[in-house]
Amino acid sequence: MTDATFAELDALSTEELRERAFARAKESRDVKFFWSILKHLPDSDEASGLDGAPNSVGPTIDEAHALWRELTGHGTGYGEHEPLLRAAFIDYLQKP
Repeated sequence: MTDATFAELDALSTEELRERAFARAKESRDVKFFWSILKHLPDSDEASGLDGAPNSVGPTIDEAHALWRELTGHGTGYGEHEPLLRAAFIDYLQKP
């Protein structure tokens, strides 16, 4: 969805943005994206264990996604971090 405008993306719910950004990152095996999102969440000390070594990219992405769900209390909202996360998701989705 790189052709979407900012306004089109901004009209989506945060959860829809997250799903699209995570799907894109998972497909392209972009561990850096997951790391950039996780390190800004409170209680993200567990994220330091994600080393992103090339031979562990698959498991690392799966671990990052599971850690995201744990740290955000997935399904209960994003709290005070929502504006930052929305901006990160939109930015990621607009990159070529």
